[in-house]
Amino acid sequence: MTALQVTPVILSGGSGTRLWPASRSLHPKQFLPLAGDLTMIQETALRVQGDEFASPLMICNEEHRFILAEQMRTIQVEPAAILLEPVGRNTAPAIALAALKVMESGGDPLLLVMPSDHVVADVAGFRKAVGSAVIPARDGALVTFGIRPDRPETGYGYIKMGQALTEGGTAHPVDRFVEKPDAATAATYLAEGCYLWNSGIFLFAASTYLAELERQAPAILAACRAALAGATTDLTFCRVSREAFAASPSVSVDYAVMEKTTRAVVVPVDMGWNDVGAWSALWDIGAKDPAGNVGIGDVLLHDCSNSYVRADGRLVAVAGLSDVVVVASDDAVLVAHRDRAQDIKAIVERLKKAHRPECDTHTTLHRPWGYHRTIDAGERYQVKRVVVQPGEQLSLQRHNHRAEHWVVVQGTAEVICGEDVRLIHENQSVYIPIGEKHRLGNPGRIPLHLIEVRSGSYLGEDDIVRFADKYTKL
Repeated sequence: MTALQVTPVILSGGSGTRLWPASRSLHPKQFLPLAGDLTMIQETALRVQGDEFASPLMICNEEHRFILAEQMRTIQVEPAAILLEPVGRNTAPAIALAALKVMESGGDPLLLVMPSDHVVADVAGFRKAVGSAVIPARDGALVTFGIRPDRPETGYGYIKMGQALTEGGTAHPVDRFVEKPDAATAATYLAEGCYLWNSGIFLFAASTYLAELERQAPAILAACRAALAGATTDLTFCRVSREAFAASPSVSVDYAVMEKTTRAVVVPVDMGWNDVGAWSALWDIGAKDPAGNVGIGDVLLHDCSNSYVRADGRLVAVAGLSDVVVVASDDAVLVAHRDRAQDIKAIVERLKKAHRPECDTHTTLHRPWGYHRTIDAGERYQVKRVVVQPGEQLSLQRHNHRAEHWVVVQGTAEVICGEDVRLIHENQSVYIPIGEKHRLGNPGRIPLHLIEVRSGSYLGEDDIVRFADKYTKL
């Protein structure tokens, strides 16, 4: 590959329901450090850094935009653009937005389309596979990457490949795509040796994809063109037209294009790939103790085997169990047999039907200025830990039903309270009466940490009147 030959397109629209309670709809698995010290989307972005790649174009749910931007800032990756999906419409429309966006400047780059929530252990193998796919992609192929199976897996779709396009070459025409098989069929696929797991990673020219989409699913392309034509700029984000994008059919790229086109090509690859579709997948790839256990966080195991136990900020002790998954967050605990990890999606559906907040939010909520975490709550009171990043500030606002008391524990706060503006230092506090117009900011160079105590007749997040906000047009 030569410099700037490939433009990464990172798709970040998933909700990761099978990884509840760590993954929630407002903070899904791609934004969590599940398989290492960095989050999965950070690992994905760093995988495509270097002279071979242009700056990535990223597509995410509108509600995740500030989380994504902050995580990219932390690893010093500057996206070429962040496109916001106002509603979920699956991968075919998302990729169409990316292709149309990159062609606005008159170019026709190769697009390396990747999910944001997969593990790739062998980055060198991944890059080598991408390099081998450049020529067929430039020649008009729609290239996908197939993972050589090492077991009869029933949780993945498969790709049957034909004979290599060139003698000794790595690219093969796609014979057909296959849905997730039963166990006996998967064993047959493994024995035949010509079936690969469908990785959901693609390489093709932007114009090639759009031309095939025009042939196979013109309604998607028309809706995406209209959505991008009606786009507005919001800070560093490209916000496409909600009405136009919502009119697009919701279809995956496999169904819309890859299964119908005559241009599909597959490159087999061994790169330590895992789509991390359930907690059992993290047990598969995790570092195990002599008894086959994977323990993450403050975990104490006694007479346990072949289990995955994860603790978020608290001690979790497990005794006398085998083949289980135990995941403890600060507001929920999951215990499941490892073979039933896929059933967690059903639990999340029950939480949704019951309108339980645990399916959507954590006790920690991320905001463009930082985050806040609920520590305690009861009748007429709520206690939160609030962290404001350097140079950031909350909106100018007031509350009609609650008062707030702020105690600074680290850093310096700039507080507007009515007509008064003051600096509040460590171990100092300030009181915000009910109905008083106020604003909190961090003028310092280190994060501001404070404890907020709310008291009043109603403590919901919607008890707020905003007068000015640097992050939202009022």
